[in-house]
Parts: sequence; C-alpha cells; structure tokens
Amino acid sequence: MLRINVGCGQTPTPGWRNFDNSWSLRLAQIPVLPDVLHALRLLEGSQYQFIQFARKNDIEYGDAARGLPVSDESRDVLYSSHMMEHLDRSAADTFLKEAFQVLRPKGIIRIAVPDSKKHVAQYLDSGDADAFIEGTHVCIPGPRSLAHRLRLLLTGTRHHQWMYDGTSLSGLLQKHGFIGIEIMPAGRTKIPEHDQLDLQERISESVYVEAEKPAV
Repeated sequence: MLRINVGCGQTPTPGWRNFDNSWSLRLAQIPVLPDVLHALRLLEGSQYQFIQFARKNDIEYGDAARGLPVSDESRDVLYSSHMMEHLDRSAADTFLKEAFQVLRPKGIIRIAVPDSKKHVAQYLDSGDADAFIEGTHVCIPGPRSLAHRLRLLLTGTRHHQWMYDGTSLSGLLQKHGFIGIEIMPAGRTKIPEHDQLDLQERISESVYVEAEKPAV
C-alpha cells in the first residue's frame, strides 16, 4: 500500500511517505543556512532542532494547500493530524481537492483536528474564558522585536486559522466528494495495515474523521 502523512510535524509515520510545509524543511535543503540563522538568533531553537529531526527522518517538504509532489490516483491512504486547523477556509478546500485527486478509487482519508466541542465543553465546565481562548490558538501575538518580526517573515505563524468539530469536518469532506464519512472513536480505523499509525494521536483534544473516495 502507498500511504502518505500530510503535515506530519514531529510525528512522522514509519514506513509512510511523510510531508510537512514548515519553512524549516526548505531551510534544511541548504546545508549551512540553518546554522547561520540559528547563530544570528533568526531561527528559534525548536525550529533548528526540527531541521535536524526532519533530516534524520526523511520528512519531505509538501504544501497541502498548493499541491503535493505525488501523482494523481496513486495513494491508498492519506492521513493528516492537526494540520487542517492551520489552513484558512480557501486553503482547506484546496487541500481536500488535492487529497481527493491523489487518492485511488476506494482510497481512505483520515483527518484528526482539535475538536471545538471539547474546547467549548472545557470552557463551560471551568468558566475560564482566558484558558478557552488560549487553548484554541487562534490569536496571533504581535512581533515583540525586530528579530521576532524577521522570524515571522521567514517562517510564518503556526497559529490556527479555523476550528472544526466532527460534524463540520464531515460536511466539508462530503462537499469535496468523499463518501462513507464516519467520526471514528480513538483507536479505531478502516485503514488496513495500520499498525504503524497512531490512532490516538493527541487524544485529549482531537476528533477523528475518516472517509472514502468513491470507486467510480
């Protein structure tokens, strides 16, 4: 089976082809530049460490909102965890069109995102509005210094652009032609040969939705 993990971050799936759109991966392709930027404090320590991690784990650069470097109808499974919330609505539409295109007929897509229902439930339980807003990661802090401003220009922001629950994500998948859409309990999947895939990734805050590309 040919399977891809899109937006894998620091949790690539062993045996799969793993993509991420971090600028750090572009920098990783230039041997000396990450070291120079890190020395000049234009590259945060976490980003520098991710470059080393990505090189070691063969993570490839791929922008989900602009097209993935894979052939049409060539993949059996596409998995994406905690990536779609970083896309605005237009980019999310582009990503799902691309996902539909690269999957083979009867191919499976599995998406995990932060569950807005869980965030709201926690807020209603605690009454802590500040913790609620902070937990959604939708507020982008302004640059505090010139170095911070330059880092934002180089790497962009990693904050959330949209939030979903199982129902809204299912509706979006249906809009893009997927069928057999199901909100999956953590630990369950329709994906065959899934032993290397984390089916409970970030379980405390996630909702998991699977769907299938029609056979015809």
